[in-house]
Amino acid sequence: MGGPTSQTDRRSVIDGTGTDAVADAPPAALVRFDDVRLVFDGAAVDVLALDGLTFDAPSGQITTVVGPSGCGKTTLLRLAAGLTRPSSGQVLYKGKPIAGLNTEVGFITQESNLFPWLTAVENVEFPLTLLGVAKRERRERAREWLRLVGLTGFESNYPAELSGGMQKRVSIARTLIYEPEAVLMDEPFGALDAQTRMMLHHELLQIWARQRNTIIFITHDLVEAITLSDQIVVMSKRPGRLRAEYKVPLPRPRNVFQIFLEPHFDDFYATLWNHFKSELPITARAEVAGDT
Repeated sequence: MGGPTSQTDRRSVIDGTGTDAVADAPPAALVRFDDVRLVFDGAAVDVLALDGLTFDAPSGQITTVVGPSGCGKTTLLRLAAGLTRPSSGQVLYKGKPIAGLNTEVGFITQESNLFPWLTAVENVEFPLTLLGVAKRERRERAREWLRLVGLTGFESNYPAELSGGMQKRVSIARTLIYEPEAVLMDEPFGALDAQTRMMLHHELLQIWARQRNTIIFITHDLVEAITLSDQIVVMSKRPGRLRAEYKVPLPRPRNVFQIFLEPHFDDFYATLWNHFKSELPITARAEVAGDT
């Protein structure tokens, strides 16, 4: 299969035949991380979180970032949202450096963060309230989004009356209702059971196919990354550096319930796992590989 991309080399992609190829005309980057370095001030010693990280999130595509815990994946989203500033280098949105809060992106965190005193439909319509959309229109749009995420009949339920998966559906609908061009997703399905995750993968891809948002998705799950993505960025352990960058060789649309049966899935998973495994602690690598 293909090899890793260096920061200065050509981009290595996997073309669906299992061979390396060079992308002739890659889509324009909506979000670009350009030689980003980030140092956090510590009480005893400064911490280098990101070191010279460069990659693009192409417009209209899903880019997934994987890497070991603590490598700076969530920090990347905070940079794209303008919540954190790089120590050097720059993060660009539509070709312009992000200098403050980036209000053009939606941010879906690990927690659902719903307002407990609002019903599902009231939570979903809340962003439209801030935008001054008339009550009747925002209520109709909120109900439609709840339908899209499979929650028809639960409009009047409060968050405490919903399961974790249902709460996550409401959170996704609330973020996407105002149709942000870019959506940042920080391990949104990590705490859910496997069946619920597959259902949400299916719904997310259905919505993405309709809207074609640019999505930057953080996960530890390599199967989830392959299922959802157009490209996958593999990060090293801290300080976070680009370890590899791959184009996913699976065609769209994808059947998330039978993703393991897709041609090239096994080979691509093995290639991705070899990069990811090398960033694990030695003891963990030996355990996973069955070494003695």
